[in-house]
Amino acid sequence: MQRSAERIATISAHLNPSPSSHQMEGLSAANCRAKGGSPGFKVAILGAAGGIGQPLAMLMKMNPLVSVLHLYDVANSPGVTADISHMDTGAVVRGFLGPQQLEDALTGMDLVVIPAGVPRKPGMTRDDLFNINAGIVKTLCEGIAKCCPKAIVNIISNPVNSTVPIAAEVFKMAGTFDPRRLLGVTMLDVVRANTFVAEVLGLDPREVDVPVVGGHAGVTILPLLSQIKPPCSFTPAETEYLTSRIQNGGTEVVEAKAGAGSATLSMAYAAVKFADACLHGLRGDAAIIQCAFVSSQVTELPFFASKVRLGRSGVEEIFPLGPLNEYERTGLEKAKKELATSIQKGVGFVKK
Repeated sequence: MQRSAERIATISAHLNPSPSSHQMEGLSAANCRAKGGSPGFKVAILGAAGGIGQPLAMLMKMNPLVSVLHLYDVANSPGVTADISHMDTGAVVRGFLGPQQLEDALTGMDLVVIPAGVPRKPGMTRDDLFNINAGIVKTLCEGIAKCCPKAIVNIISNPVNSTVPIAAEVFKMAGTFDPRRLLGVTMLDVVRANTFVAEVLGLDPREVDVPVVGGHAGVTILPLLSQIKPPCSFTPAETEYLTSRIQNGGTEVVEAKAGAGSATLSMAYAAVKFADACLHGLRGDAAIIQCAFVSSQVTELPFFASKVRLGRSGVEEIFPLGPLNEYERTGLEKAKKELATSIQKGVGFVKK
């Protein structure tokens, strides 16, 4: 009877950890995994109860490379945790609620994905999100620097062009900054580019690969249609249409939802696709190449999105832009001008 009670208490502690539960045998914050759980990596989602966080958590629970999934938020995370934990996949799910449990959520993590923050609403620019989301990202990254400084960090919180520099400054101040391990997730721009181009060409989107460079907002999003695979040429009108639609994909969703939300489902899909690439890199798989917004010397800017090769240390190689046509060169200059302002805004937020 006592043995049964102990087992029930152990299972319960996975769902709703408390400081006392971590003292139980086999439940240290660093190595907690239920008996029978799958081998793999420990992943934390910060902002797991939000519009992006919930579908992101569900999809990560389905990933066979995840052994432990920590779901953190300032509200509603117990309910999301209970819901997700009923899925019969290998990952063990544990929920964390509020700032007092942030450190427990982060301890021992291999990958931290941050979708936390407020969503964009009709008429709101990514820049309007800055004052709220900047503070959220700063606080969360302070926790990462303390509890899992070696983790790969995927930043989703907008505006990514500013929140990634904020994270970098926080890590620098803590003495833990490793540029290879900090990545801004621009995968949704690539996903949209592949989809929209496939529609025009009449192809399966899974057969299309469009590099998207620059940043993750408006004109900073630069699809390199001249480098599409499979190779294809576009008329000036087609190029203008596709570029504009890719750059304004987020606005398209915000307006279509008419005040009811932003791009949450497609963002969750893209975030999981990118997180999965990071996990395959951590596992040591070869030739894991994706676009991401990272510390970079591809241009004169300190951060830039381009193709990178992922590995055990995070970003192991950053690829040059390659040959650009005249339209893309003009777009690049516009992107860099906008990016410089956004990056400096992020740096200035931490240093002020």
